[in-house]
Amino acid sequence: MSSFSISLGSKLHSSFVLLIVFLLCQTSTHTRASAVLSVPAQLSLSADENTQQLSISWLGGGAETFDVLILRTEFNETVFYESVSAKADPVSGRYQYNWTSVEPLECTSLSVRIRSRDGHATSEWSDTQINQGRDLPNIREFRVYPLDRIVPAGTTTTFCCIVEEGYTFDRLQYGSTVLNVTRLSRRSYAYTVSNQEPSHPSGTNVPCKVKSSNKLAGTVVFVGYPPLPTNLVCETNDLTSAVCMWNKGRDTHLGGRRETRYSLNKRDCGRSSSKQTQKECRAPQWEGNWTLVAVNPLGQHILTDSAELSHRVRPVAPYKLSAAVQAWNATVQWEWKYDGYSSLALACQVEVTTEGSKTKRVFSGVGLRSVLLTGLYPDEDYSVQVRCGAQQNFWKWGNWSEPISFRSNMDVPDVLDVWMWINKDNTAKVFWKFVILFPFPDVQHRDKSRTANTDGGFHLSWQSNTSCSLVVEWHESSCMHDCKVEWNKVEAGSSNVSIQSENLEPGVRYDFSLYSCPSDAPELLQQWEGYAQELVPSSLVPLSIMQQESDVLLSWGEIPLVNRRGFLLGYNVYISNDSQLTLLANLSHPGLRSYRVKGLPLNTYKFTVKAFTSAGEDTGTTASITLEPFTDWLLLEILVALGSVSLLLIISFIQFVFCSIRVKNAFYPEIPEPKLPSDWSRTQGPLDVKPSPHSMVHIVEKPEWDSSKEVLVVIPEEDENDEGQGIGDEPMDTDEPTSLSYYNHVEDERPIRPRFPDSTSSASSLDSAQTDVTYTGIQTSGSSLVFQVDPQASSEGHRNPPDPSMRSGGGYRPQMQQKAPSNSLSMEPLLEPPTGSAGGYKPQSSWHLDTSGDTAERGSLAPSLGSPTSIASTQFLLPDEEEHEGEEQQSSSAAATWFSNLMSSTKN
Repeated sequence: MSSFSISLGSKLHSSFVLLIVFLLCQTSTHTRASAVLSVPAQLSLSADENTQQLSISWLGGGAETFDVLILRTEFNETVFYESVSAKADPVSGRYQYNWTSVEPLECTSLSVRIRSRDGHATSEWSDTQINQGRDLPNIREFRVYPLDRIVPAGTTTTFCCIVEEGYTFDRLQYGSTVLNVTRLSRRSYAYTVSNQEPSHPSGTNVPCKVKSSNKLAGTVVFVGYPPLPTNLVCETNDLTSAVCMWNKGRDTHLGGRRETRYSLNKRDCGRSSSKQTQKECRAPQWEGNWTLVAVNPLGQHILTDSAELSHRVRPVAPYKLSAAVQAWNATVQWEWKYDGYSSLALACQVEVTTEGSKTKRVFSGVGLRSVLLTGLYPDEDYSVQVRCGAQQNFWKWGNWSEPISFRSNMDVPDVLDVWMWINKDNTAKVFWKFVILFPFPDVQHRDKSRTANTDGGFHLSWQSNTSCSLVVEWHESSCMHDCKVEWNKVEAGSSNVSIQSENLEPGVRYDFSLYSCPSDAPELLQQWEGYAQELVPSSLVPLSIMQQESDVLLSWGEIPLVNRRGFLLGYNVYISNDSQLTLLANLSHPGLRSYRVKGLPLNTYKFTVKAFTSAGEDTGTTASITLEPFTDWLLLEILVALGSVSLLLIISFIQFVFCSIRVKNAFYPEIPEPKLPSDWSRTQGPLDVKPSPHSMVHIVEKPEWDSSKEVLVVIPEEDENDEGQGIGDEPMDTDEPTSLSYYNHVEDERPIRPRFPDSTSSASSLDSAQTDVTYTGIQTSGSSLVFQVDPQASSEGHRNPPDPSMRSGGGYRPQMQQKAPSNSLSMEPLLEPPTGSAGGYKPQSSWHLDTSGDTAERGSLAPSLGSPTSIASTQFLLPDEEEHEGEEQQSSSAAATWFSNLMSSTKN
């Protein structure tokens, strides 16, 4: 117990010591922090209202981290409170921090305090410094800030309205939109507009209204873009100075003194009008390198350009045009504004207009000042204007001159070279010559050879094999009629000539033809074709495009000869990919005018076809196509689908047929044909039927008979009693057929005679009277069949009708032997006399035919198909086995033969 007390006391003492050490450490740390972290002093504020920036500076603190607290003075609401880093200036020793306000600094007064921080240790707060706003009570003005601010599009600006002292705030608007404001002080209300859209060049108004007064204050905000000029290009017109042009680019939405100012190589080019798209600035000397600076309040943009003077010559328009007019030509002259053009190689384009049609002709020369226009028509009105460009290092065509108009003179024919021959009879013949030669339409043109223009003309050569003079004539190849033809006469024996003419125009194909002996019967010797200067085609190929399965077929037509302007060398086929052309094929044969692009996936494509000459390719014709799933595959898919459906239907039908057969075999099996041991075949012929004495026959004779009613009718069987027990309504398991009622058939007026294989003649013929025959059952081994017999065919005479007792109601009566008259019409088995009462079954003792000639009757009649039965029963009454054993064997064979004959007759 004492040891426990000592241990507990030791632990308490140790804890107390640790607590004292901790408190001492804390006190030491606090003392050290208090000694190091001093309170910032001499706090000062400096406000920049344009940038809404507040500069805070102070001395002391002994730290690099300070807590800055900024409050709205009047409502004492915190605007900013963060720990910031600051370092002392090595010279002044002051710390500085710049803070940018969301609201304009004029909106309300702000209170600022600073304290030093070192980790969790902080100094005391400095004294409060206040940046005075414009909402002080002594400032009674009604203002909206910021004033006339210029901001880039998409920025965010906070506006505030300071209500005049003594008035109540009503609303602040941005344009026509009323704003939901936030109250900053007793008189100041603010709202922030985000993502500002470009304003009108005159700015967007921000008005503020007070209640119960018409006083209104406001400001204007200008929202726009910094300048973004494009395409700076410098050129010269006078071969000395420079003219630089550019496009001002997008609209800055700033106007007035806020418009963009431009300077070119530090030369002021002034402000640009917002309505002008193309800008220009001139410099007195060509400097080669140019720098354009565009500046507005929101920013600046710089463009540069550099070039040699000779590469940027764009001549001014010719002036003082004049014309010396003839009947078939005219000379047009002009003057230049600058003397330097006299040494400049120029290419001038002359546009001639007459009767609504325009043609352009190109002339070249150093200091060119005049051209000769040939091929004019007499007494026609013409209008001509000229523009020129530098022939070497061509840059651009200059401006067109003012047009000059004139009318060509009327033509007077030259004097003909005429002479006259006077005959002796005082008659005369007058002869004259033609200085004009036209192509002969009946001359077969030969293959033309190509010739090129060299040294300003065409040099033609040929094999000289004629002694007479020659003529070389030429005209434009595209001319079909009323052609302007020129020619040169060549001396006999010459083998070459040089064709030079001012009328040969660039881009025009000429045909040259050499004729021999022009004064007699001119003969075409050789032909050439060529261009004075080849140019790129002036018209595009007519392009068509079509899809062929997964391929694209491009085909194009021929460029008219007048528009080829050079010998076509072929075609280039391009595909457009993101506005860039990729060469697919270079077809160097001008006769090929189709190209197939194979194996393209389904997409939209653009193709361009360009024709090219030795001067280059034209701009090209573009066609686009969207590939669709091609029809052949679609048709194939449809046919495959239809075939699949048809095959499925056929398979389903076959399955249905087999299933039907299986169901039929399962529920409705085939009933087999009866198979008899003896031969049932018979010869073809009429069926003779003779009733058997063993058949139970119910014959009813009627005096009246209608032959038209001889038909077979169904007579339902009566219920039978077997050994005195009636079957009644209980179902009976039997396969015996229903009893039939038979009527004689008289279509051929002949009775049906039964035929028996064991007799030579029929027993009897059927009676002409109507007879009812009741079949009491047919079985394979034998049946009780009853037939009408022919009375005339019977060898034994007539039989008596059956005993009336056989038709009486009640039960079964036994059969008894009974004599019948000789004129009986039917044959019945003999009945035995009754041995008992009328009802009940009586056993049979014996039964015989009712004739005296028993043996003869047996021979002439067919044996019974079975034992006789009761009228009311379908069961056989068996004869005595001892007496009739031989008869049964004979009747069985006879019955089989007779039944086969009967069935065959029925089928026939």
